[in-house]
Amino acid sequence: QVQLVESGGGLVQPGGSLRLSCAASGKMDIIYNMRWHRLPPGKQRELVASVTSDGSTNYADSVKGRFTISRDNAKNMLYLQMGSLKPEDTAVYYCNVDYRDIRTGRYYSWGQGTQVTVSS
Repeated sequence: QVQLVESGGGLVQPGGSLRLSCAASGKMDIIYNMRWHRLPPGKQRELVASVTSDGSTNYADSVKGRFTISRDNAKNMLYLQMGSLKPEDTAVYYCNVDYRDIRTGRYYSWGQGTQVTVSS
């Protein structure tokens, strides 16, 4: 069974930085896209950033130039470096992995989330 565990969230002042990590474990023969989503309070979940297996990245307009997504394929790790944080970045952040088990098929797996709060 695939497990995703996020870490690195917390309380930070506006303008500050945080680095989120997501450790993926379990049987994943091929890992395709890895993504960070977030769920702001009272709002719908939104895609923050994604990275393909070859390292191509995409970002939501709201985080472009402030956030950087990266992955370590050897360690099955996903990261999100967040800078110039704003109160509107406050949310639960979730990692999501798109992978294939060659015996059973293709799946999406989600972590349990990590809270990021930006406040003075």
